[in-house]
Amino acid sequence: MGRSLTHNSFWILTALADGRRHGYDILREVSSLSDGAAALRPTTLYAALERLEREGLVVVDSEEIVDGRARRYYRLTDEGRDALGEESAALETMARTARARLRARPIAPAHRWAAPLRARNGSGLGRRPSHA
Repeated sequence: MGRSLTHNSFWILTALADGRRHGYDILREVSSLSDGAAALRPTTLYAALERLEREGLVVVDSEEIVDGRARRYYRLTDEGRDALGEESAALETMARTARARLRARPIAPAHRWAAPLRARNGSGLGRRPSHA
């Protein structure tokens, strides 16, 4: 694929990874999988699904009428499955690297970098010296 998925696209493709779903089922699954961190609105979901369909990552699998309303089911394409796998691997690599860096060198307290800044500009952090 060569490019990163958006946050929303990642969760939508993840929701579709185990099979086809209709729109509101995707909304519920995304919320559940992300522990509520990704709470999509219907308009956001359908705009993302249209874009993912244009990109060849999802397709409309079928449509049916339920209680007088059209229900459209989406599923991952092989390209979509590959894109989700690549994105998952990239996220794992980034997280592993960040954890290793954090373990290797603890974050310095704020006072270590604040003093040189105060000394350099002659006043408090981020302020320019007064010209009075």
